[in-house]
Amino acid sequence: MKPLMRILCTLLTLLFITSLPCSAADKIRSLCEIHYPTDYLYEWDCVKVTSKDSPYKIFGKQWRDGLRFNRMDRRHFLAGMSVKVPKHMEDIKEFNPMPPLYYEAEKEPQLILIDQNEMFLGAYEFGTLVFSAPVAVGVEEYRLKNGSYRVDSVDPVHESSLFPVEGTDRPYPMHYGLRFYVDKKDDGWTSYWIHGRDLPGYPASHGCIGLTDEEMQLAYYGEPAKPLLMDAKTLYRWAVGSRDTGRPQRLRGPAVIIMGEPQVPPDQLRPLAEPAAAPPAQVGPSGRAPGP
Repeated sequence: MKPLMRILCTLLTLLFITSLPCSAADKIRSLCEIHYPTDYLYEWDCVKVTSKDSPYKIFGKQWRDGLRFNRMDRRHFLAGMSVKVPKHMEDIKEFNPMPPLYYEAEKEPQLILIDQNEMFLGAYEFGTLVFSAPVAVGVEEYRLKNGSYRVDSVDPVHESSLFPVEGTDRPYPMHYGLRFYVDKKDDGWTSYWIHGRDLPGYPASHGCIGLTDEEMQLAYYGEPAKPLLMDAKTLYRWAVGSRDTGRPQRLRGPAVIIMGEPQVPPDQLRPLAEPAAAPPAQVGPSGRAPGP
């Protein structure tokens, strides 16, 4: 009877988690099926990754550009995944699909533009791009409405108070968190953050915006051995600057604009055995974040 009860509890837990607006999305096998507006600017082949491949072996010295081109991190460069490989790698040197000037932001000292169609983020100072990075965005049914928001709270060591890292009892990390919206319509308030997480190369959250955080991946998953991709940390330092206290705080931060929709064919959503990606978070009326 006890094994049956354990199975029932597990099923109920999974049902509960998938009903929340903060769990990870289904996974896909081919990033070649995700279409971006800038794809037509480059010639590329669709290459299936093998167990002997690495980002360096596939993309060479421009492996970072290759990962940016696919909107993914090193942990998700897995055997069985198909990725886009430019025929001329020099064409994507310092790859960035965001506009160098964003005139709507010319009066804003700091503005974060999130283009979900490109699955990229741009940081602007008075309309001039100063930083860009690939992002993980929300799955369709929970994607936050396009529009204008503003960072109102920050937390460099934000973590879930409800969900643990898979297979452990450690709270799920959402480091370098920038909260930009709290939905107070429901009984339980739902908050939306820009924060560090895994970057699988496709929509993977229920509204939060994720950037690479390999320091977190090393601490929680034991890889990669040498953290190099730290976009969440870079954006956090830019947004908070000298106001950072190292602790959670209310703070009037950059304006945030969300636009576009990712182009992911529904028939490409299918399971892929790989490490779980970090999901977004909820915040209750007390300000406590009960979920990742």
